[in-house]
Amino acid sequence: MKKILATYLLSLLGFFNLRAADIDVTADISADTTWSASNTYILKDYIFVEPGATLTIEAGTTIKADVGTADSAPALIVTQGAKINAAGTMANPIIFTSVSDTGSNLGKDDKGLWGGLIILGNAPINSNGSSNADNSPLTNTIEGVPTTSGISGRSISASYSLYGGTDAADDSGVLQYVSIRHGGAEIGSGNEINGLTLGGVGNGTTIDHIEIFANKD
Repeated sequence: MKKILATYLLSLLGFFNLRAADIDVTADISADTTWSASNTYILKDYIFVEPGATLTIEAGTTIKADVGTADSAPALIVTQGAKINAAGTMANPIIFTSVSDTGSNLGKDDKGLWGGLIILGNAPINSNGSSNADNSPLTNTIEGVPTTSGISGRSISASYSLYGGTDAADDSGVLQYVSIRHGGAEIGSGNEINGLTLGGVGNGTTIDHIEIFANKD
């Protein structure tokens, strides 16, 4: 009986350890991927959801990011043609925060500890600045994405920061009951990541019940 009980307890311990796993995210998402509420996901770099791929994040999932500034601030970027399906609930929101966040140690003044969440779409835009010539369709590059990662040293494709186009009904996915905390790292003067940055996101996208807390920009 004692042996059976010991085996059961070890199995139970293994179950809880499995549920509490930290998953380092170091590579871009090139195929449909699901992040489970059973794990905590750690952004280790600029992570791009590539065109054609959908990142599904289950309700109750926590995503954390390594602390970084300038061109070394991890962020999650949903590129044109990619989708995010992050449908949290009131009882089980999806939380993006810093690895420094233990749940009670950070406050409203702890800002800019990582990048943020960027979603880029193909909808019409009007950001036609002096450095952006007239073109059809009008496109632009989003703030906050460097040409080279200061974390891994890899080059970042210019197309991964592009937004704008002609599809007003473009669908970048779903973002509901999501809390984004302690982000907003500054890449350079006048070049920051917001907690949530939307560029050319179309009206086929669903976004509601979003909280941005202690963001630098």
